[in-house]
Amino acid sequence: MLIEVNVVLKMFLPDEHVHSIFEIRPDDLKEKGIKGIITDLDNTLVAWDQKDATKEVEQWFKLMKENDIQVTIMSNNNEERVTSFSEPLNIPFIHSARKPLGQAFRQARKVMKLEKKEIVVVGDQLLTDVLGGNRANLYTILVVPIVQTDGVFTRINRKVERRLLSWFQRKGYISWEEERWKK
Repeated sequence: MLIEVNVVLKMFLPDEHVHSIFEIRPDDLKEKGIKGIITDLDNTLVAWDQKDATKEVEQWFKLMKENDIQVTIMSNNNEERVTSFSEPLNIPFIHSARKPLGQAFRQARKVMKLEKKEIVVVGDQLLTDVLGGNRANLYTILVVPIVQTDGVFTRINRKVERRLLSWFQRKGYISWEEERWKK
């Protein structure tokens, strides 16, 4: 029984952890054979209550495009929110994704025309982004949330995430520690 619990809990374990998307660099991705990024929007690219991309985020998208790395924004947020953010940037997107369910991940993979081993999922939540990416057998990168405030449903997820991260640390599965995850 304990082995089964460990296997299930490891579905929430990211392959990598970074403080922000700006630590994700094209050369590092190419070394891993990555040609596409599925990225969350809220608290991953910008604060959940920020309407538009920052200049730095725009530059990051441009850098990825210049290095032939496709990016697709995938969000559980509504069509209006995701469309108004993504369309001005000319970035493909999926709204109302219902992460961690697999349909949107399959849809993004099909749109990008890439193999699973060529895609990375980037996001700030274990229960949606990491779990969904891991269930889809994709490489996952967890980023520290941009702001410490969240929408109502995400606040509930954060409580579960803190417990999971604490368990991962105690078991030695992760070596990083981030104060923002503890609050």
